[in-house]
Amino acid sequence: MRVRKRKGAEEHLANNPYYVILSPEDAKGKWHQVFGNDKPIHIEVGSGKGGFITGMAAQNPDINYIGIDLQISVLSHALDKVLASDLDNVRLLQVDGSSLTNYFADQEIDLLYLNFSDPWPKTKHEKRRLTYKTFLDIYKKILPEHGEIHFKTDNRGLFEYSLASFSQYGMVLQKVWLDLHASDFADNVMTEYEQKFSDKGQVIYRVEARF
Repeated sequence: MRVRKRKGAEEHLANNPYYVILSPEDAKGKWHQVFGNDKPIHIEVGSGKGGFITGMAAQNPDINYIGIDLQISVLSHALDKVLASDLDNVRLLQVDGSSLTNYFADQEIDLLYLNFSDPWPKTKHEKRRLTYKTFLDIYKKILPEHGEIHFKTDNRGLFEYSLASFSQYGMVLQKVWLDLHASDFADNVMTEYEQKFSDKGQVIYRVEARF
């Protein structure tokens, strides 16, 4: 999806190095030092404007969160939310999800979120989907043994594809929601896209998968 360029976004990120880690490769294997504690670390790949990552951080102060997005403009909006919320347990990275092993050591991350990822509906673009097997290879390295991926989407095709991809990879589907907002799932934190789609009456799908 095309994102409107935000004037001054790059400078905004550069001016807040406490929250935006500008040289994340230097933090590899040292993320607990970055946060200054040994609390669990959860990451969201494709964090967009930060509604989910800041909401989760506020709801769970005993967990450290890292929001990852490649697009500077949307990440600058996420930074706005972090600053406004005065959250100390959030950091942001402007990196690509396909290069996570450059920034995280083996088993350094405790849980990974994928929310409303680009569905890349054309078959020729299958390898770009964040639940494709090569991405799962990456996630498996940085997560602990039996680490989990929590995935949400409004796209039924991508959800069905992802369930099959997880299963074919040998992962265990622990919980599956075919209509998240009509379920008894507690403490759901919505992304900006989730709120938009939900307001239109679209069904939200969710799965928790374990390696």
